[in-house]
Amino acid sequence: MFQTTTSLRKIINLKKSLRIIQGGTAASKTFSIIAILIEWAIRKPDVEISIVSESIPHIRRGALRDFLKIMKWTDRYMEERFNRSLLTYTFNNGSKIEMFSADQDAKLRGARRQILFCNEANNLTWESFYQLKIRTSDVTFIDYNPTTEFWVHDEYKNDPNADWLILTYKDNESAPEATIKEIEKAKQKGDSGNQYWKNWYRVYGLGLPGIYQGAVYSNWKEGMFVDNGDVVFGQDFGWSDSPTCLLKVSFDKKQKIIYAQECFYQTGLTQSQIAELNYKFANDSLIIGDSAEPRLINALATGNPKINIIPATKGADSVNFGISLIQDYDLIVSGENLIKELKSYVWLAKGVPQKKNDHLLDCLRMVAIKVLSEPKGEYHIW
Repeated sequence: MFQTTTSLRKIINLKKSLRIIQGGTAASKTFSIIAILIEWAIRKPDVEISIVSESIPHIRRGALRDFLKIMKWTDRYMEERFNRSLLTYTFNNGSKIEMFSADQDAKLRGARRQILFCNEANNLTWESFYQLKIRTSDVTFIDYNPTTEFWVHDEYKNDPNADWLILTYKDNESAPEATIKEIEKAKQKGDSGNQYWKNWYRVYGLGLPGIYQGAVYSNWKEGMFVDNGDVVFGQDFGWSDSPTCLLKVSFDKKQKIIYAQECFYQTGLTQSQIAELNYKFANDSLIIGDSAEPRLINALATGNPKINIIPATKGADSVNFGISLIQDYDLIVSGENLIKELKSYVWLAKGVPQKKNDHLLDCLRMVAIKVLSEPKGEYHIW
């Protein structure tokens, strides 16, 4: 039985071209948006509507199931109008709702549409979303569970053309009683001091951004860089698939604070371009470079201009050793990519951090090992 909920009424009241619906579990985000899209398609002829998710199995488990329920519950479904192989439904007035996954590159850069709905958008990349959005003329809907902040917060936090809405299970009068009991049980566990359930309820109960479970660094906050007189830089090298980056680091050993500021973060840089950028940001200051690239480090150190760069110290368990040094300090950080890396850098298993999206954090770790664990005479500053 179809029921008009508070969630549905709140979403209907959104008016801007980008409508961002953040919320917890059982908040009826997806269900309500699809109900609105169906009504839109019926009332306006020849409207093209796209519903996009991370994969076809995800669509079949979620958006498609909700679409078929609503169509059948409201006696609007006609089997002959649904192309099950293309996941496209065509209405009597020529309007069409299509569903496809974000991994279909031709679809991302294909036909234009009037209405777009990105379901669980935190599972889509920024580039995938943007390719879809620039091909959408009227309205874009986004929904997601805020397990952590992602590109929507970076790109649209202060956008005047974006409506933001937070929904919870309390906005959904049709939420199953068993689900409500489980959500409120999680709250009780969190209130008793269990950090896992406290974070779980924050995300899935209150619809508020959480922190990645198992974050490697929780000792950081955003703030201004402070030069304490002994600045050292860290550098990680990449090419087409990963960036070359430079991180500026300063240590306040008395207050146990590390200041870190992103300098540059770019792919496809040549040796001469790296040297030029290094000299621009670091001048004659010491740079600790990734020791996996000894030839490049030597070329930079002997080139024109000569860069004051030496290889990082690496050895058995150097990754975990560097992490432990950093965890003993408070981190004050600045820079978009550095903050993104900190938000997503997690333990995959006990004692094993992820090895992706950690380029600037590798820089930080290399500098920390050199400065905090080795006598100053062991490294040189021009």
